[in-house]
Amino acid sequence: MKIRVLLLAIGCSIGAFGVYAQKGVDTGTQFGSGADSARCVENISLFIPYAKAGNFKDAYEFWKITYDECPAATKDIYLYGVRIVGWQIENEKDPAKKAALIDKLMAVYDQRVKYFGDDSRYGKDWIVSRKAQDYIQYMGDKADVKVLYGWLGEVITEFKEKTEALAVSYFMYSSHQQLLKDPNFKEQYIQDYLKCSAIFDTQLTAAKAAGNEKEIGNLTTMKAGLDNGFANSGAADCETLQNMFAAKIEANKTDLNYLKETISLLRRVRCQDIDAYFAASGYAHKIEPTAESAMGLGKQAVKNKDFDTAVKFFEESARMETDPNVKSDIYYMIALISFDQNSYSKARQYCLKALDMKPNNGAPYLLIGKMYAATAKSIYPSDGVLARSVYYAAVDKFEKARQVDPSCADEANSLIGSYRAHFPSTEEIFMHPDLEKGQTITIGGWIGEQTRVR
Repeated sequence: MKIRVLLLAIGCSIGAFGVYAQKGVDTGTQFGSGADSARCVENISLFIPYAKAGNFKDAYEFWKITYDECPAATKDIYLYGVRIVGWQIENEKDPAKKAALIDKLMAVYDQRVKYFGDDSRYGKDWIVSRKAQDYIQYMGDKADVKVLYGWLGEVITEFKEKTEALAVSYFMYSSHQQLLKDPNFKEQYIQDYLKCSAIFDTQLTAAKAAGNEKEIGNLTTMKAGLDNGFANSGAADCETLQNMFAAKIEANKTDLNYLKETISLLRRVRCQDIDAYFAASGYAHKIEPTAESAMGLGKQAVKNKDFDTAVKFFEESARMETDPNVKSDIYYMIALISFDQNSYSKARQYCLKALDMKPNNGAPYLLIGKMYAATAKSIYPSDGVLARSVYYAAVDKFEKARQVDPSCADEANSLIGSYRAHFPSTEEIFMHPDLEKGQTITIGGWIGEQTRVR
């Protein structure tokens, strides 16, 4: 307590100027004036060492004076203030008193906004997001999500794409909680998602341009959480989105940004088989053809069973697509269409293109194997044993599929078991002059591929 005695002595020496004393809270100044200014400085010097040491009990008296009398003096009042009041909350057993302390903690954040809300790094949006965080922590199930939504909605309205990322995440949390309580909140929840998703997209673009890897990582994680939350919210059912977007797409058919955002949203929630998706893709494609808009038109053509047009748009989409994984998926869709039209050679050609883009994709191997098996009798129509030898080549593809892509192992194993059961028997191989166990043979017809007799 020597520091306190010394500072009290200094305060006394300035006592002669007490007639001019004014508190900072009254004058709007940092410390106030005269004796009140000295009192402010003294109490700051007393509470900070205690608070730094985690001795919040002894810090409280001195902190409270500075908080009440010179709130603009230093950000330390709020940095340590939330810890001091948080300590009080955690140690209070009486529910009514604890509730009052939580209100007091919220007031600490509000006062920080009042005096330091314009801080360039830790401004209003940063402060309110931490206020929301503590509110959720201390209120638990009793948290009023409408209150949270109001706090954070105000921040997003004010700061827009510059809003602190945590505030955006908590805003969507509060929006989702309202949706869970009120299904009629669905359309507002969707609008909130679109707004917050756009904010994260803008911030990610800026972080990438600046090469800020830490920020890119944080934002990517938050954006993924946002997208997953929306996809699993129940609000993203295709019928609702069709009803919601149909008229809006017509009203915004010349607004490329709006159309792109709508297409992207519908793709993320797997609503690519509704008229809204097709309409947005068509209007966007007229303004600026992209891989995604061409994809939409291709899927519309598939729905209309216009497969030639579908292939044309899918090929256009593949030419413009830069992501090899997506390009692989496009080629695989063309392979499926070709298979459905019994164009087996063409289907295999696109399966191989898909594998060039994504070698660990098992689906193309499965499709090739299925085509081999499906055409076995047509390759050897007059020889049942040779026809069943085609299954060797089919099983080769199924085995390759599970080797490169564990996610398709169950299907591959099922197919392997089914077709192995129909391999030519030992007796049939013995009686067949073209076959010998362990021998390499070439399957004829459109397959033209070597395999091994089992």
